[in-house]
Amino acid sequence: MLASSQSFLLFRKIFYKMKEYSQKPVWEQIFVYLSCIFNHFLKKISVLQMKKSFFIPVFFFLIIPIAACNFTGDGDKIYTEKSRTLDIDKVNDEISKSRRNVITETVSKTSPAVVGINVTEVRQFRDPFFSPFFDDPFFRQFFGDRTYSQKVKSLGSGFLISANGYILTNDHVAGSASEIVVTLTDGKHYNAKVIGSDPVSDICLIKIEGDNFPFIPLGNSEEVIIGEWVIALGNPFGLFDVNNKPTVTVGVISATGMNLNRVENRYYLNMIQTDAAINGGNSGGPLVNSLGEVIGMNTIIFTSGQSQGSIGLGFAIPINKVKKIVDELKDKGKIDRDFTTGLTVQDIDETLAKYFKLEDTKGVIITKIRRNSSSDNAGLKPGDVITQLDNFRIDNENTLVGVLQEYRTGQSVVFTILRDGKPETYNMKLEKN
Repeated sequence: MLASSQSFLLFRKIFYKMKEYSQKPVWEQIFVYLSCIFNHFLKKISVLQMKKSFFIPVFFFLIIPIAACNFTGDGDKIYTEKSRTLDIDKVNDEISKSRRNVITETVSKTSPAVVGINVTEVRQFRDPFFSPFFDDPFFRQFFGDRTYSQKVKSLGSGFLISANGYILTNDHVAGSASEIVVTLTDGKHYNAKVIGSDPVSDICLIKIEGDNFPFIPLGNSEEVIIGEWVIALGNPFGLFDVNNKPTVTVGVISATGMNLNRVENRYYLNMIQTDAAINGGNSGGPLVNSLGEVIGMNTIIFTSGQSQGSIGLGFAIPINKVKKIVDELKDKGKIDRDFTTGLTVQDIDETLAKYFKLEDTKGVIITKIRRNSSSDNAGLKPGDVITQLDNFRIDNENTLVGVLQEYRTGQSVVFTILRDGKPETYNMKLEKN
């Protein structure tokens, strides 16, 4: 009777224990099963009793593992439910934290300072059916002025750089505007005025009235690393007006020091290239690094064929260049470049390169120097090949003119030239016309 009673107790203990572990791996079930048996015999049954009762419980020891491992009560289900061993709130919290990375934190920190800009500009148009021949003042007295004014609306992006409302954007966005409306991420609209603009560098400073605005700190574009993550924020295609939030795209720094061709009278030198998508309306928006610092101002894109969208070739003005200009725009409203070099130059083709025994066609050749000019006083001569200005490499005349726009009257610049095939350097002071 003792053996039967103890066998029943052992059966019940193992049954419930094995049912509890029915979803565990087989090796773990076997371990629990054997543990129950040895614990029972060691604590409850003497050596003699164990001998007498050995054959009674052995039947249960063979049957119980099979019954317990397969008894789940859910035999009709065609799916498997995973037993929950962790608190669901804890799991969700960990997932949420893993989704918040340095990119999302930077976006959250910088987005409030990004603005959408809507611009109204008055442009002059000429009657397309009126011959230019009749634009002569003599004929104008008979036919009148055949030009007319028309308001043109456009849009762009910008970003606040101070708590008292100063905003940076591109000159081609707001430089010629007659009316500017700025939209912030809180949905509020402000009328803005142009403080100063520079068409040559394509940089414009505007201002809205108010205090305690969110703003983004300016970083150091000299420290950017090719391949590092960057974030472009802005107002592509006017989407800012949909929910008062900037559109965010992420990419990397693809290249630095990119010298692009002149667009009208704008020079884009030493540009930062990124594959973060930049589209129409993104102009003037910030390009920020993972620390939330502005390293560039999104300005220009290359497109393919008839497409107006991004193909992964976007360019931003380095923020260090912007910093050199913004204070002067605030104080003077424009950038004075009233100096002259007295140089006349020509691009180098294959014929000239062969004649002057040059290794390639990079650089420009001086064809004429005005007497008593800055270049004459510096010691430059016709026939010299200009290859570099300070740290800027000169590829052609466009690059030379663009690099000179980086300087102001009274500053000095070091010209690196080739004279008779030998490199020489000359210091030139930029003097007024």
